[in-house]
Amino acid sequence: MKLLLDVMCGGVVSYLRMCNHDTVYAGDRGLEADDALLDVARAEDRTLITRDVQLASRADKSILLESRDVEDQLAELAAAGVELTLAAEPAFCGRCNGRLEGVEPLASTPEYAPDPAEVESWRCRRCGQYFWRGSHWDRVAKTLSAIRRGGDEP
Repeated sequence: MKLLLDVMCGGVVSYLRMCNHDTVYAGDRGLEADDALLDVARAEDRTLITRDVQLASRADKSILLESRDVEDQLAELAAAGVELTLAAEPAFCGRCNGRLEGVEPLASTPEYAPDPAEVESWRCRRCGQYFWRGSHWDRVAKTLSAIRRGGDEP
């Protein structure tokens, strides 16, 4: 799914990218004016996600969120039909939305990243950030699982 999130919905950006949604965040592109958001949504055929009722009504495709809370926003997105399952093979950078590529097991990696011979890893082609399934992945998986179950505790 190709999405455009306005600045009021930035808390869900990384979740959506981890679920392999091509997710542009307005704050990353300096988009503030409603007309600029609408132009990008139309030009790139993106669904606009916003908390602004008037803006949502002007978009060709939009999802209007009511909550300010990230987990509640994720539940609203799920109810609107946005698939919230972590990707088996991540495709989008959580930082910049660039495309990810697998890191070869013998490749050299920065000090902060695990050894790719021991932990499957990916690198963003655009910004160079490394990703792997670690504790953050586990926390996101737990959050998304609870949302799919309707918010009950594990």
